[in-house]
Amino acid sequence: MTAAETHDVRDPELPGKLLAAERDALLPLLRGRPEEDFAVRSCCPGWTVRHVVAHCSTVLARVVEKRYEDGVFGPAVNARDIAERDGWSTADILDELERGMTGAGPVIAAAGGALDGVGLGEWVHAGDVRDAWGEPGAYAGPHAGLALDLLARITRERGFVALHADLDDVDEPLLLGAPSGERPPARYLGGTATLVRLFAGRPLTATRYELAGAAEAELNLYG
Repeated sequence: MTAAETHDVRDPELPGKLLAAERDALLPLLRGRPEEDFAVRSCCPGWTVRHVVAHCSTVLARVVEKRYEDGVFGPAVNARDIAERDGWSTADILDELERGMTGAGPVIAAAGGALDGVGLGEWVHAGDVRDAWGEPGAYAGPHAGLALDLLARITRERGFVALHADLDDVDEPLLLGAPSGERPPARYLGGTATLVRLFAGRPLTATRYELAGAAEAELNLYG
């Protein structure tokens, strides 16, 4: 079985594995920072670190509680859910986040793929926090392999342009997107963190990479 074929086979446990691994790394970092650090602006327009964390906790709470009546995503729902936590202490938000990162995995696994992007999105937002605080490992780190496997499968399922990525910090090349006989795969040379920034629509300031055969906008999962 080729690497591309492997990513066609859904591992229902993968998003939960990524969430659990990130929980164990992120929560100690969050709980160890002073309150004022949560007021630092993030790369997400209009959001501080506290807003990012509150968004992550609310999405996971909705997943765990299966509250989909008005959607899990979307600017209006996000803004309302974050506003509802304005009166919460940071500790309470972090408790909710930890519960969600622990309990969402089985719900996502049982959803047949419809919620797999939540696991990847939470990992990306953890990178947003690290990026805002100047912490190492933003959009990369020890759990990047799980995230890249999930990214590869999601981009194939969504029919994204095929991209052959030669990562300078990963031994094996990675094929993302959906190969097509009508268009040869684009090529990427660079690091994992920059590749994730491209697909997540994050700022590329001070990054260095090569991209041929595709435009940056074609790679944005959230564009």
